[in-house]
Amino acid sequence: MARDLYITHSIFADGESPLKESKAITVETSSFQWKYPLWYCSDITIKDCTFFDMARAGIWYTNNISLQDCLYEAPKGFRKVDNLHLIKVDMPNAQETLWSCTNVDLQDVSAKGDYFAKDIQNAKIGNLNLVGNYCFDGCKNIEVHNSKLISKDAFWNCDTVTVYDSYISGEYTGWNSKNITFINCTIESLQGFCYMQNVKLSNCRLLNTNLSFEYSTVDAEITTTIDSVKNPISGKIICKGIKELIFDDENIDKNKTTITYTHEKN
Repeated sequence: MARDLYITHSIFADGESPLKESKAITVETSSFQWKYPLWYCSDITIKDCTFFDMARAGIWYTNNISLQDCLYEAPKGFRKVDNLHLIKVDMPNAQETLWSCTNVDLQDVSAKGDYFAKDIQNAKIGNLNLVGNYCFDGCKNIEVHNSKLISKDAFWNCDTVTVYDSYISGEYTGWNSKNITFINCTIESLQGFCYMQNVKLSNCRLLNTNLSFEYSTVDAEITTTIDSVKNPISGKIICKGIKELIFDDENIDKNKTTITYTHEKN
């Protein structure tokens, strides 16, 4: 239960929960080497610190915390944290990290690990480089800028997400989500954008993307040729061409989807 401390050049080695229930703490140029270092804390500033692999499940149930210029090697970091700021943080072992957090700001973050950022709400993200499948599952009110996501099944079960100027590569992007917008993005996705309500793509490139928009309501302006489109429910698709247009479900009225080619169909 530390209060109002400035800690520097320290090592938190063996021993669980060294700063549990602390408040108004600044830690600089230090390392955390064991489990659960910052649980049930508030008003925490961490700068130029290292979280070792065994500092797993490191920051849970904490409010008002910022990390800057940190190496965060431990998995399962950040659970049910409110008002979280990560700036120039590298997370090479980010499995099951950033779950059920609210009011999140990520800037210049690199992460590698599956199930990143599950069920987060109210987030602004810029310059995120992520390698890991199933990211951003179940999220709400998310804004992403200038990021690269190598991720199968990104943005599933989401509500109200806007992605700007980003690159996404992975299978089955966006399934079961609603109110999702991609602006000036390049996306590769096997069976992308299916089972979606109100999916919008503006000035986007779709590469190696087939069987797209199945059972979705869509508003898409695509600057490339799409490999294939299958059974969209309604809306409009503007693109350079569609190599294969599939309507094989008798319950789908193909006249409810307007398709316009900006160049002659390939």
